[in-house]
Amino acid sequence: MSRDGSVVAVRHRIGDSWIDGPMAAEDRNPARPSDLVAVVPGADAALARSASAAARAARPGWARTPALARGEVLFRAAALLFERAEKIGAELTREEGKTLAEGVGEVRRAASILRYFAGQTSEPIGEVYASVTLGTRVSTLRQPIGVVAVITPWNFPIAIPAWKIAPALAYGNTVVFKPASATPLTAMRLVEALLDAGLPPGVLNLILASGDVVEDAWLGSGGVDALSFTGSEGVGRRLQARALAGHLRVQLELGGKNAVVVAEDADVERAADLIARGAFSSAGQKCTATSRVIAIGASIDPLRSSLAQRVARLLPGDPLAPTTTLGPVIDEAARDRIDGMVQRALDAGARIVERREVPGDGAFAPAVLLDGVDSSMPIARLEVFGPVLAMMPASDLDEAIRIHDSVEYGLSAAIFTSDLAAADTFAHAARAGIIHINGETAGAEPHLPFGGMKASSSWSREQGRSAVEFYTQTKTIYVEGLPGAGLFESDDAP
Repeated sequence: MSRDGSVVAVRHRIGDSWIDGPMAAEDRNPARPSDLVAVVPGADAALARSASAAARAARPGWARTPALARGEVLFRAAALLFERAEKIGAELTREEGKTLAEGVGEVRRAASILRYFAGQTSEPIGEVYASVTLGTRVSTLRQPIGVVAVITPWNFPIAIPAWKIAPALAYGNTVVFKPASATPLTAMRLVEALLDAGLPPGVLNLILASGDVVEDAWLGSGGVDALSFTGSEGVGRRLQARALAGHLRVQLELGGKNAVVVAEDADVERAADLIARGAFSSAGQKCTATSRVIAIGASIDPLRSSLAQRVARLLPGDPLAPTTTLGPVIDEAARDRIDGMVQRALDAGARIVERREVPGDGAFAPAVLLDGVDSSMPIARLEVFGPVLAMMPASDLDEAIRIHDSVEYGLSAAIFTSDLAAADTFAHAARAGIIHINGETAGAEPHLPFGGMKASSSWSREQGRSAVEFYTQTKTIYVEGLPGAGLFESDDAP
C-alpha cells in the first residue's frame, strides 16, 4: 500500500463493486518524480454512464432512509477518518505535495465536515405556516434533488470532496464523484471510509476519468440532476452552460485573487505572520490564498521588511519531513507557469524583495515577494496559484478598496487595522464573499457559508446551513378540510 511507500492500484467504485481496468495514468509524487504513488485505470463514457445509472437506481432507497440513519453513517465515517488521519495524511502529502502537517490536518478537517453534516440530519426539514383559509394548514418539506455530480480539484483532495459529498448524502441524494486526475488515491480513501461506515451500494460512485468523459456522460444525457464543481473558471463556466441547458442545478467555486489591506495603525508583525501564512502555506495553492498586499501609506516599508524576513525563514524541502514549511507545487507544468508569470511581472517593472529558492528536482517553485506591482499587471489580476505575493501601495482606505475591487474575482479578503470604523467600512464595501478582520484570507469553517462574488462563484454558497439550499428542493403542501379555524385554533383563544 502507498502508506508504506509502495504503489497502490486505484480503482473505480460503481454500485457494489470496485472496478479495475488497464492502467491509463501514473500518479507521481511532485516532490520526487521518481516516486510512483499509484496507478490509475482508465474510464470511458460507458463506464461513467454506468456510475450515474447505479446512483439513479440507489436514489429511492437512500432518499427513504431516515435522515438520522443517514447521519449515523456520516458519524461513523468521520470517526474512521479521524482514526486513519495519520496514514491518509501521509499518502495525501506524497500524492499532492503539501506538508505532512497540512496533509494530516486536511484529513481531520474532512472528518469534521462529515461530523457537522451528520448533525444536520437532526435539523428540521420543513416548516408549518398559517393559511388565510379557515381549515387549511400549509407546510413545506425539503426533499433531495436526486443524483449529484461532484467534480473536485487536486489542491484539497479530501476536504473539498467532503464538503460536497457530505451534505449531498445527509440530505438524501446519491452521488457520482470525479476527483482531479492528480489526486485519485486520496479520493479513493474518502470513498473507502464512507463505505466502511455502512453506506449502501450505489449511493456514492467513484469514476477516475478525464473531464470530457464525465461531461458527456453525465451532463449530456440526463444522467444527473445537479452539478457541484470546484476548479478553474474556464472549465466551470463551460460546465455551467451545458448543465443549465439540460435544466440541472449548478454550483460553482472558481477561485480568487485575494487581497489583504494593511492600514497604518495595524500591528505589522501580526499582519506579516498571517499574510505569510496565507500566501505560502500549501505553496500558495489555495483558492483563498493571499495573493496581493495593499499597504496604506507609511505601513508599506515596515511591512515589506517583515514579510521579507518571513519568506527568508521558509524551510523548503521534502514535504514528508517534519521541518518542511514549503513543499512543491502540483507538477512541473505548474512550476513553469508560475515562473513565467513572475518573469513577466519583472519585465513589466516589478521588483523581487525576497526569493526563497528550493533545491531538488521536483516541482518546486520558489517563494517570491514582489514589490513595484500595479493593478494593470497580470500578476496583480490573474490567479497565480503558487507561492507568489505582490505588494501594492495605496494612499488611503478608499484607494485600497478600489484596488481590491479592480480584479474580476471576489472570494476572500482581509484588513489589518485597530480602527473599528475602518474595519467596518472595508467589511461592507469590499466585494468579496468572505471578509476577515485582522486575520488571514485562507481558511473556512464547515458551519459557515463559503463562496465568492463576481467571477469567483455562481453566487451560491457551500457549507453550513447554506448547503441545504443547493442539495434539496422545497415542496409546499396544502392540507384542506381540517376542522376548526386553522393553525392556532382554540376555544380559549382571546
